Amino acid sequence: MKAQFASLKGDEFMSRQAISPAIGVTGIGVYTPSSIRTYQDTAMAVNMPEQWVLSRTGIHQRHVAGDQQATSDLAAAAAQAALASAGLSAEEIGLIVLGTTTPDEPCPATACRVQALLDARNAVALDVSGACSSWLFGVKVAQEWMASDTRVRHAVVIGSEVYSRFLDFSDRATSVLFGDGAAATVLSRVPDSEGFAPITLASDGTRADYACIPAGGSRHPASTGTLRGGAHYVHMDGRAARVFVNEIFPQLIEEALSSAGVESSKITAVVAHQPNPVLLRKAYANTGMPEDKLIVIGDRVGNLGAGSIPYALAQAVVEKRLRVGDKLLLLAFGAGLTWGSAVLTWSGATLRDPTRFRIGVPSQSTTE
Repeated sequence: MKAQFASLKGDEFMSRQAISPAIGVTGIGVYTPSSIRTYQDTAMAVNMPEQWVLSRTGIHQRHVAGDQQATSDLAAAAAQAALASAGLSAEEIGLIVLGTTTPDEPCPATACRVQALLDARNAVALDVSGACSSWLFGVKVAQEWMASDTRVRHAVVIGSEVYSRFLDFSDRATSVLFGDGAAATVLSRVPDSEGFAPITLASDGTRADYACIPAGGSRHPASTGTLRGGAHYVHMDGRAARVFVNEIFPQLIEEALSSAGVESSKITAVVAHQPNPVLLRKAYANTGMPEDKLIVIGDRVGNLGAGSIPYALAQAVVEKRLRVGDKLLLLAFGAGLTWGSAVLTWSGATLRDPTRFRIGVPSQSTTE
């Protein structure tokens, strides 16, 4: 199936070129809302046994945004944590790139809302819409931007989602998977031995209907009909999504290692998008890489979309899995279809007060 994914050769060639200067992660932060939706809550909502939810997904709990919280609020909280991690003020940020599938509104860019909340008056703010691949797409934008504009010394790349506003809680294909949360990274120039190796990105729009929110745009604007039909909720072909993940996973690893010129034995941790723990572990098991290198967060937060990879990166930091110079494998895939991969050499960013930002720490329960 590899040839099926060999698209966008020109863009892929550009993505493989060496980046100078080196850009790496110098700060990291996360935010999850306090309310928790458990697998028992989920089972009750979809009228299925509790064990069915766990055996199909492996997700024990997810966080749920409060009534007054939007995607930008979660994103700003995560960005503030990342700035504290990097020891920077908001005024020192020259670029904010936000990846999300659940923006505050169609216009303006949710990144502009985040800029205002942070008071990052010197930053250019923009959104990227690559679904669950958005954070890595955003890193590529920031990487290229910083390489071409020396005035931008630091960028914040965020993945933030409030999926709970876009779920039909009786839909077994989607309501059991997605959670609310955000994670942010500060990108800065780092020594040449650190940072991101060339990032490979690709898309296949012929399969855009595998996962989508059909209404609310110019093709199907909001109407009483779209509301009655549930067209503003996430729709997903679960079987097609599973096939895609299993097919693309080994190719992503091969491309990342090849682009970076790194052997798999040199990889300290594998940080991938987290569709759900069951699917993730099955896809990873087929690669032959050691099981203990895979970072799994989906059991505690569910599918965070654009926030999954940076959140998993933060989890690796909390677990003290990373040291300066360690190499991580980053694997992204999502609706669009979109996918991408890269090797990141760690620069030593730490998470300030992880308990404050509730990485995997249950708070209170809510029902669906």
